[in-house]
Amino acid sequence: MNNKFLVPPRLLPGAVSDLFAQVSKSGCITLADRYGLMAAILEEDSLSEEEKASLDRLLRATIRGRMRLVDELSAVLIIN
Repeated sequence: MNNKFLVPPRLLPGAVSDLFAQVSKSGCITLADRYGLMAAILEEDSLSEEEKASLDRLLRATIRGRMRLVDELSAVLIIN
């Protein structure tokens, strides 16, 4: 496989606080949330101490079973 087409995940500004709020509210970690967590962990050196603490809380809650891992892309429901 040619690596020149692989794009590393990039964390958007404010993404950690948004991710923490959304996951805390829904109690679920979606596929998109997991991608965001991966991007945050890969950019750990550029995170603030508050962002690192938020990631630690999310990971601990998941390990302890307080958060459910779901296979949906998003926790947002679209109602027609």
